[in-house]
Amino acid sequence: MKLQSVFLLARRFAAMAFVSAGLLGTAQAAQSPTQFVEQIANQTLEAVKQNTAARSGNITAINEIVNNKLMPYLDFQKTTRLATGQPWRQATPEQKTALTAAFKNTLVRTYSGAFKQVSSNTRIDMQPFRGNPNANDVVVRSTIISDSGPVAVDYRLEKSGDSWKVYDFSVEGIWLIQNYRNQFASQIAQNGIDGLINALNQRK
Repeated sequence: MKLQSVFLLARRFAAMAFVSAGLLGTAQAAQSPTQFVEQIANQTLEAVKQNTAARSGNITAINEIVNNKLMPYLDFQKTTRLATGQPWRQATPEQKTALTAAFKNTLVRTYSGAFKQVSSNTRIDMQPFRGNPNANDVVVRSTIISDSGPVAVDYRLEKSGDSWKVYDFSVEGIWLIQNYRNQFASQIAQNGIDGLINALNQRK
């Protein structure tokens, strides 16, 4: 598959990764990372199926799902820090807060159309776990089966107390953090952290 096609596929289905990673706090940590993701993924997918407004691309409804069911259980500051790289260390606390918010809003807008891909037939199939279930940082693999066909979605999770937090995911092998790292670096080199924040806030 050509790289351009992979990126288009990633944009189309990345929101599914977000919504299927939500509701991490509604259940106790399962016996394994895979069992944990499977439990919360299916709960969240069902919530999306029942939200007609979100599936029609309504940004307010999508924001509500992301803010209420995902963000409290996603280490999005870590996601933003890793995507930003070295310049994050020089950013002020206010810049870090603003950048994290701008990045989250950018992803919600960019991937909002993917919610339309969720139908009554959409399901999530978990893949066999290949890592050490006792590790504090793991990758959980899954396949989202939709009317448009199967899409591989993998998650990077970090142990947080007795539970887990998602801080990165990939769609068809393209990891979110790596995908944005080069874009962030280019913008920061030209206009600094504030320039990156402004650029993210201006995206529609």
